[in-house]
Amino acid sequence: MFVDFKLLPDTSRVWIYQAEREFTENELEHISDKLYTFVTHWKRHGDDLKASFKIEYNQFIVLAVDENYNDVSGCSIDASVYIIRELEKEFNLDLLNKMIVSFKDGVNINTVSLKDFKDYAKLEKINADTIVFNNMVESKANLKSDWEVKAGKSWHAKFLVS
Repeated sequence: MFVDFKLLPDTSRVWIYQAEREFTENELEHISDKLYTFVTHWKRHGDDLKASFKIEYNQFIVLAVDENYNDVSGCSIDASVYIIRELEKEFNLDLLNKMIVSFKDGVNINTVSLKDFKDYAKLEKINADTIVFNNMVESKANLKSDWEVKAGKSWHAKFLVS
């Protein structure tokens, strides 16, 4: 069952899928429609999931489930990955690639390969104060506090020049 993202508790579990580029306006509309339909009917072994989604910066899809209502199962997680794969095929996107990293350069968002990120860090084009997107966060509370974070305070720190 779809619930407004803002109404989900901070304990809600989240998954973040990042594209290598911004979505077009047409893509945004279609992606939102598909995700709304998916989330509205998302179930765990026949039981409704209280869930939502949002799209951030026209580039990141955030799915969320209130596990206080019903826990997700392996099958329900598989269903969410299936819809993400459908979006990838339909819009020629790469949403499941864990080897890309996004960071801010002022107000611009840059998305690069992990290799390029490491190279930029070695060249000190990226430093401990660079804002990165930590797509590993697992809860809505962490999304608020630890998603956009200084590289020095995230898993990205291991690539920085000391």
